[in-house]
Amino acid sequence: MSRLRVLHVVGARPNFMKIAPVMRAFERKGAVEQLLVHTGQHYDDALSRDLFEDLELPKPDMNLGIGSGSHADQTGRTIMGLEPIMIDYDPDWVFTVGDVNSTLAAAIVGAKLGIPIAHVEAGLRSGDFAMPEEINRLVTDRLSSALFTTEPSANENLLSEGVAQDRIHYVGNVMIDTLLRCRERARFLEMPRKLGLFPGKYFAVTLHRPSNVDRADRLAAILSSLVQSAANCNCELVIPFHPRTSARIKEFGLESLVEGVRAVPPLRYLEFLGLMQEAALVLTDSGGIQEETTALGIPCITLRSTTERPVTVTEGTNQLFNGELAELPDVVSEALTRTRDPVFPHLWDGSAAERIADVTVQLGRLSAPDPVTV
Repeated sequence: MSRLRVLHVVGARPNFMKIAPVMRAFERKGAVEQLLVHTGQHYDDALSRDLFEDLELPKPDMNLGIGSGSHADQTGRTIMGLEPIMIDYDPDWVFTVGDVNSTLAAAIVGAKLGIPIAHVEAGLRSGDFAMPEEINRLVTDRLSSALFTTEPSANENLLSEGVAQDRIHYVGNVMIDTLLRCRERARFLEMPRKLGLFPGKYFAVTLHRPSNVDRADRLAAILSSLVQSAANCNCELVIPFHPRTSARIKEFGLESLVEGVRAVPPLRYLEFLGLMQEAALVLTDSGGIQEETTALGIPCITLRSTTERPVTVTEGTNQLFNGELAELPDVVSEALTRTRDPVFPHLWDGSAAERIADVTVQLGRLSAPDPVTV
């Protein structure tokens, strides 16, 4: 029997952390031919430099160079770029990961061409339709033939939406596969020392979501509360500024609020992982960081009212915060009292990608996607 042909579509930096272990698992199988397409949705050199080296991932076979734009423009141009590639390559499976616009575009093109879609990190739901990612998750899952999930809540979400049980494959978390593979290399970089920080005496922060950074009053209040929180705990504040956040700070004239902050350029994956491992606390509005801090045993405060990763709250080290920002310093102080033990929810064991490869090879070639009915 000829080898399965799998086309992987990635577009944003977290997608690469998720697809790297999957590609390695398929390579070990020896029964799969793979093509990696980078849509170029994340195009900033500072965000992507050295990413392939850090993840030991081959360079993409193709880069569409889509770049920025409105959600409709970015998704539309990605659809147009992917269609001829899928027609020419004629894969048995299209693998799409996460919840970005590239994820959605890959699912739409594959479904319209009659190619089975595999969604890695399926079934996650925040319930917040103001998040573009929530729409991407719902549509991608609706179109997928194989839905690979990370936690029980994802299985429950899919079943409640009418997805057949035999399409849902609870495999674990590929982000944790990557973290476990890379954490010692990250520790070896000694990022705190390189940045002049003392282990356990700094807070690491990431901010990029429009709901937090696109309004001057909201961003100013967050930055002020972060600075006060760190000062109250005699800790430094280190923020690798996302390009979007940097632009908003400059646009809103908020530079004075970050004068006492250790502001650094966007960090490589291994660099930021090394920084997180020695932090006293992480504050974020990211999705994946909620999972990574859980596995590292680092207290995390997520500056959002909802999370699509509830297991990080119910079992892990994560806490949601969307209250009055004047209350954040007290919440931070309380968080520092928590036990610092790594937490590995069921199947977060470093072998999620192996399970994905096993399921895919077992499924083999599907004649055509079987649409979800509700």
